[in-house]
Amino acid sequence: MAKSFEEILNQVKSCSKKKVSVAVAQDENVLEAVKEAKERGIADSVLVGDADQIKAIADSIGMNLADYEVIDVKDVTEAALTAVKLVHDGKADMYMKGLIDTKGFLKSVLDKEVGLRTGKPLSHVCVFDVKGIDHLLFLTDVAFIPYPTLEDKVNIINNTVEICEACGVHTPKVAPLAAVEVVNPKMPVTVEAAELTRMNEAGEITGCIVDGPLSLDLAICPEAAKHKGATGRKIVGDADILLFPDIHAGNITYKAMVHTADLVNGNLITGTKAPVILTSRSDSVEVKINSLALGAVVAENLKNN
Repeated sequence: MAKSFEEILNQVKSCSKKKVSVAVAQDENVLEAVKEAKERGIADSVLVGDADQIKAIADSIGMNLADYEVIDVKDVTEAALTAVKLVHDGKADMYMKGLIDTKGFLKSVLDKEVGLRTGKPLSHVCVFDVKGIDHLLFLTDVAFIPYPTLEDKVNIINNTVEICEACGVHTPKVAPLAAVEVVNPKMPVTVEAAELTRMNEAGEITGCIVDGPLSLDLAICPEAAKHKGATGRKIVGDADILLFPDIHAGNITYKAMVHTADLVNGNLITGTKAPVILTSRSDSVEVKINSLALGAVVAENLKNN
C-alpha cells in the first residue's frame, strides 16, 4: 500500500514502461517534466505540436529530441486530436495536456471518434502526500464537476476507488464532507452524505467504506475525533478519500493546502479509457512528474484488470 509519492514512484519501477502522448507539447514546464520522467524511468513520450517550437524549447533545457517521437502539427485543435488518437488506438498509455486551454483539451478527451470516453462520467482526483499525515489523501472533485448530484457523487466515489486500488489502497475510507458531522434536513449536503453511507451499507456502493456526513477535522485528525467523542464512527481521522460537496469547497481546500502545507501532489481525470493528466500551467514540474507517475500506476492497473 502506497503511503507516499515516493512509494508510488517506487511502484512505477515494477510496471511495464509506459508512454504518454502530449497534446500541444510546446510548453517548457511540460517538456521539463517529460524529460525528467524519461530519465527516471517513469514514461517515454510522444510530443505532438509545433515541432519548431518544441525544438527551440528542448534546446534551451538540454533535451535531446532524438530520444523522443515528435509529430509536427501546428494547429492546436488538430494536435490535440492527433495526440488523443494515439491513446485511443493503444499506441500510448496516457494522455497529457500541454500548451492548450483546458476546454479544448477536454473536448479532445470527449471526442466521439478518437477520444477516451467509456460511458462513465468523468471526475477529477488530486492525490496529496501531506507531511504529518501517515497516508495518502485522495481529494475529489476539486476541479471538474461544479455541483455534483447524489448520482454524480456515487460515480465520483467509484472513480476514485479505482485510483486508490491502483495505488494499493484497498477498501479505502470515504468521507463525504460537510460543515457538521450530523444530519440536518436544512443542510442538503448532510442528507446526501447520509444517503451515500446508507447505499454503502446496503451494498449499492462497493469496494470502500463510506461514513458521512463528516467535518474535515473528524475526517483527517484522530485527535479531533477523540476530543469530539466520535470514536464510534467508521472513520476517526483516518479517511483516505475526501469527497467534497461542491467545486467551491474542494477547490478552496486544494489551493489552501497547496499554498500553505508541506506536501507534494499529483492530479488525474478519471472515468476515461486511459489516465488523463490535466495539470495547470502554474503547477510545478514536480506536480507534473508526480501526475505522470500516478498515471503510470493507474495505466498498469487498467492493463492488468
